[in-house]
Formats: sequence, C-alpha cells, structure tokens
Amino acid sequence: MIPFLLNLGLLILSIFLLWKGSEWLVESAARIGRRFNMSDMTIGLTIVAFGTSAPEFAVTISAAISGKADISVGNIVGSNIFNLGFILGGCALFAALKASRAAVYRDGAVLIGTSIVLLLMLSDHHLAWWEGVILFSCLIGYVLLLFTRKSAPDEELPAGIATWKDWPLLLAGLAGVVGGGHFLVESASEIARFMGVSEWVIAVTIVAFGTSAPEFATSLMAAARGRHGMSLGNLVGSDLFNLLGVLGLAGMIRNMDVTPGAISSVAMLSGMCFLAVLFMRTGWRISRWEGGLLVGVGLTRWILDFAT
Repeated sequence: MIPFLLNLGLLILSIFLLWKGSEWLVESAARIGRRFNMSDMTIGLTIVAFGTSAPEFAVTISAAISGKADISVGNIVGSNIFNLGFILGGCALFAALKASRAAVYRDGAVLIGTSIVLLLMLSDHHLAWWEGVILFSCLIGYVLLLFTRKSAPDEELPAGIATWKDWPLLLAGLAGVVGGGHFLVESASEIARFMGVSEWVIAVTIVAFGTSAPEFATSLMAAARGRHGMSLGNLVGSDLFNLLGVLGLAGMIRNMDVTPGAISSVAMLSGMCFLAVLFMRTGWRISRWEGGLLVGVGLTRWILDFAT
C-alpha cells in the first residue's frame, strides 16, 4: 500500500510540474519571441504550439524510449480525445465558439485525415519506423502550408516585454515539463500494475488528463476573454502536432506494438474529429448544446475505458 501511495503522490506532483512548466514555457517564450520581432502568427504556430504540446511530447518520447508503447501511443490518442471532448466541449459550454472557414476546411480537414491515416497504420497493432517518418513529414508539409497560405490573424497574442527573468523561466519551464513527463510515465506504470489495470487504459485516461492540462488552461482562458480563434486554434493545432509530430517522432525512435484494444480508441478519436469539425461548420460556431454533447461523448469514452 505504501508504494501505491508514494506513486500516487508522485503522479500528482508530475501533473503539477507539467502544468506549471508548460505555463512558464509558453509565457516566457512568447515574450522572448516578441523581443526578437517575431509576429503573433509566428509565435502562435511555433512557440505556443510547442509549449502546450510539450507535456505530450515529454511523456510520449520518454515512454517510447523506455519501450512502453501503450503509454506512448495511448497518451497521444487519449490527450486528443480529451482535447476535443472535455476541453473543446467545455469551452463551448462556457461560451459558444466561433469558427472560421480556414479552421474548418483546412485545419479540420487535415485533422480528420490524420486520424484516419493513424487508424489505418495501427490496424495491424504496430507502428513501424517508416510510418513515423510519414507522420512527421506530413507535419512539415502542414507547417509549410500554413506559412505559404497564411492569413491575417483575427486576434493578437498578448506577450508583454521580455526581461532577463524570462530566460531562467524558460529553462525552468523546460525542466518542469521534461521532469514531469518522466515521473508521470513511471508513476502511472506502477499504479497500473498495482491496480491490475492495463497501461493503455491508464494512458488514455489519467496520463492524457495530466498532459492536456496546458491546453485546458490556455483554451479556457482564451474562451473566457472572447478569443475564440485562439481557443479553437490551440486545440486543433495541438492535436495535429501530437499526431503528426510527437507520435511520428516516437515511431521513428522505436517500432511500437500496441494492445488490440487501441483500435477502438483510435476509431473513437476519428469520430470525435469528424463530430467536432461538423459542429464547427454548422453555423460557423460550436454552440453550447454541441459543446455539451462533446463533453458527454468524452465522458462516455472514459467510463468505457475503465469498464474494459
């Protein structure tokens, strides 16, 4: 019982490190980027996108290196389901979110396509290194598309003026994210073994919740301030970065075999992507009742995961 309590405390501590580390990373990096005359669009596509996905990156890569394929893949799949269900739906419950044509026809279409491609790749319960290369290459192509066909942003990203304090804050944020990611993988694995629950279930629920904390904080704050584009863009962009960049890099590091039960979760993710984009298209916004439905679907998935 003592080892379980110690690992539970370590799990809570790691989630806190991930949350605060990502917050420091995003805030300091945004101010530093502004100091070097980077535009709001560039800061959002690079520094902020990386910052909010940093926990998923740390956990997934650490798990891949350690040979824990179920946690590596499950964290990405679970985080994306959590983003589209609980976070996107929750933000829409708070206030209906407006959507742009680019968010639906460009970013939404790429998100749906990516989830379907991942489902096909994992149909044999295996992610090969060359499939990781394909995913990562698609991320590069998507970023190039954003820069070659960029449009003027509807909102500005407040950054403030950078000071010397931002540099140690940036390093502290990186340390918090990396350290939190490592301890989250280890503690979650031990808890899974102690409770007799599969690592896949732990990954797509508890670990996914912990690594999605930065997206939750960022999107909820953006929605509260009426920055709908930032709220939607953070979630859709983070999901794409997770699927293409993080999972692609993890696959390049090591061939991974996943549990057969992973297919249903990936299929669920594809359905969530389609549903979210469909809601974005109806009336060019996600209404409160649509947000409630997304939250309900996400909650149902959590219950089914623990019941299996």
